Amino acid sequence: MAKDVKTKTACEPRPYHHGDLRRALIEAAREIVVRDGVQSLSLRAVAREAGVSPAAPYHHFKDKQELMLAVGRLGFEDLGFAMKAAVDKAGSDPGARLTEIGVAYVLYARSNPAIYRLMYDCSRDLEALPHQEHEKEMDGYELVRQCMIDVGRAAAGDEIGIELATIAAWCAAHGVAEMASFAQFEPLKVELGGEVNFYRELIKRVGAFSGR
Repeated sequence: MAKDVKTKTACEPRPYHHGDLRRALIEAAREIVVRDGVQSLSLRAVAREAGVSPAAPYHHFKDKQELMLAVGRLGFEDLGFAMKAAVDKAGSDPGARLTEIGVAYVLYARSNPAIYRLMYDCSRDLEALPHQEHEKEMDGYELVRQCMIDVGRAAAGDEIGIELATIAAWCAAHGVAEMASFAQFEPLKVELGGEVNFYRELIKRVGAFSGR
């Protein structure tokens, strides 16, 4: 399985302003999950990683579960940025934009397996996925919703239709991400010129994306 993309290493200093302590703790928690696994995450471990007192995390998180949820929210934020970048790169064609959103989803999941798993593990009992903590235009779920309208999968104003179409596409991309590493697909990846092309061709053929 691919290793999570890291932006820092364990030995790098983590300078922060006092007003950014909560964010620094979340970043430290993410680093622990990526490097050592979610089983190594604790408020005490996060305090050590961030270079603060053992009591400091308790001013921002009541327990490990709340900290994990914050890391999951950050994961959904990063996923949204990745999907937005894919939309911008795809140009004006609605079908191409939808396909590239799906590819971006799979690539994020494959590049960040530990964070990706945590994102969903800590969201199962929530009333909504924690994807609304940042600017709406960077919300990956909202991008998919808009694409569903743009490509004619659902009519503007048909909230139930839009939501069903969006859930279907989201689940389809999730399924591709879950199976993407199967060894039996390696010959196809070679034949198609690499993993990204393989994901793109799969996404194009999934009903939620193709309209079939």
